[in-house]
Amino acid sequence: MLLNISSSPISHRIPHFLSNSINPSSNFPPKSKTHLPKSHLSTNLSNHTLYGTKNRALFINKKRYLHHSPRALAGFDTGSFESVLEACAVLTAIVVVHETGHFLAATLQGIRVSKFAIGFGPILAKFNSKNVEYSLRAFPLGGFVGFPDNDPDSDIPVDDKNLLKNRPIWDRVIVVSAGIVANVVFAYAIIFTQVVSVGLPVQESFPGVLVPDVKSFSAASRGGLLRGDVILAVDGVELSSSRSDSVSKVVDVVKNNPEHNVLLKIKRGVEDFEIRITPDKSFDGTGKIGVQLSPNLRFSKVKPKNVPETFSYVGREFFGLSYNVLDSLKQTFLNFSQTASKVAGPVAIIAVGAEVARSNADGLYQFAALLNLNLAVINLLPLPALDGGTLALILLEAVRGGRKLPLEVEQGIMSSGIMLVLFLGLFLIVKDTLNLDFIKEML
Repeated sequence: MLLNISSSPISHRIPHFLSNSINPSSNFPPKSKTHLPKSHLSTNLSNHTLYGTKNRALFINKKRYLHHSPRALAGFDTGSFESVLEACAVLTAIVVVHETGHFLAATLQGIRVSKFAIGFGPILAKFNSKNVEYSLRAFPLGGFVGFPDNDPDSDIPVDDKNLLKNRPIWDRVIVVSAGIVANVVFAYAIIFTQVVSVGLPVQESFPGVLVPDVKSFSAASRGGLLRGDVILAVDGVELSSSRSDSVSKVVDVVKNNPEHNVLLKIKRGVEDFEIRITPDKSFDGTGKIGVQLSPNLRFSKVKPKNVPETFSYVGREFFGLSYNVLDSLKQTFLNFSQTASKVAGPVAIIAVGAEVARSNADGLYQFAALLNLNLAVINLLPLPALDGGTLALILLEAVRGGRKLPLEVEQGIMSSGIMLVLFLGLFLIVKDTLNLDFIKEML
């Protein structure tokens, strides 16, 4: 399964670091609106994620990850252990839903299933029921449903009509696509739950850039900047509420002026005043001041007053988010040379999910809905090792009048895709781990 967490403000305010972790290639323009957004979830998790049914992995493309995250976010911060567990729980639930979709679609049609696994690698716990092995594995970053079709140890006759490979094309299409359908339904249910229980967020933008945090002993701290301050102007350039690039402007000025004074106009309470800060020089020669930045937004919640309004809100949010996911994927393919370096994996997703949980627990609704829709969309891609790749082979069989490709050819296609996914997954896990804030501070 592939997840494309792209293009949406998952949390109401995911701060951006203006410290060692300034990433000039990240592009997180915050979007501010004064009305209920077309999709407040709007897929800004533009990172690509790969996930897994039948040996799938999990990757995300950070380019448009969080609408309200500044460009300066290059290192990930996992935050408290509790928030990390919450993010892991969300990912695991999404995997379980996906695999359950495949499992139910098979078993309800009488198709033989041999395994249902959450995670990959060594088995931590397992039990058997009705000839199915249920297992929990060491690495909970995916899962799979196993079929006995090509199991050399199986004593089921190869011509058994209840083997998946012997079923009519339509039966197999239902099984393969059921995981995707399950994720879409789950996303809708999550949004429905959010609308009914906590309401949808409405945002209002104000001039300037908010400073959610200031690191101790940093250039910003030495210069007098405090947590909660609002930067109204940088080097004489006003930061208005109508612009979507205010955070980027501050980041760019700081990065381009290492060891040179930067003039900031600050609002603190009812006071407006100016301070001068001298950015420290980072290892790559750019400036850093050691702060988090986010758009200066205020959020409130709106709840539906009746049943028709409930479904109206849910539909608006669901279809708006779906459109943004698809649009983000399109932009990723159209600008792949610019976005390839921004692809991130499961470690990055968990880090972002932890930040969401720590900043605003309500954001986990949006985080979960976004991951579900990304997983569904990415899995539709006709690539080996993904559900879309399997569907493509079934479609090819239908076009060929029911004649399948030779088994060795089909297995070669799928095996090569699985190896590519596993290699990419391992590479991204290592890359994302090295990009964690606490790891970078140790190196």
